Amino acid sequence: MAKPSTPSRERIVAGAADMISRRGLNATSIRELAKHARAPLGSTYHYFPEGKGQLATEAVRYAGEAVVRVLRRELEAGPVAGVRAFLTLWRGNVLESDFRAGCPVLAVAVEEPPADETPPALAAAAEAFDSWEQLLADALREHGADPAQIPALAALVVASVEGAVAMCRAKHSIQPLDQVAQQLEVLITAALDR
Repeated sequence: MAKPSTPSRERIVAGAADMISRRGLNATSIRELAKHARAPLGSTYHYFPEGKGQLATEAVRYAGEAVVRVLRRELEAGPVAGVRAFLTLWRGNVLESDFRAGCPVLAVAVEEPPADETPPALAAAAEAFDSWEQLLADALREHGADPAQIPALAALVVASVEGAVAMCRAKHSIQPLDQVAQQLEVLITAALDR
């Protein structure tokens, strides 16, 4: 009989990102993260000897980089196409999970950190948001948006989409994301047509 293969480190990280997107970080133990990734607890501690904090940080980075890859590819066609892809990504995530999953980056960002400490997972969330905003800002700049508007518009896109994802989960409706999509497209088109 063949020995079952050890789950890959990446599969554990991806499973943790998914679980965090559903339940948040504070409500999830490392045992639950391992179970969700269909990984033995021993393998999880082997790959992540620092425990839940290390796994959560890598899960947030994994999720952040997944979005970066989509944005980089789609922003080549321009800011409107990039924002559409950003929205489509989250729309699919929310609908495919039947409104159970949101964004693991946001989930970590909204939880209360320990007193007098910035956990690495929270710092990773800030880095993810910064990288998304920077990619959007670069595309807006390349396509002629007003330089004075660019940082605020990029932040507005990220904040609007992340907030809309949370609203979709709460309302069990995709309408908030669709409404935000329409308005963001209007704003970005206007910023490029100045």
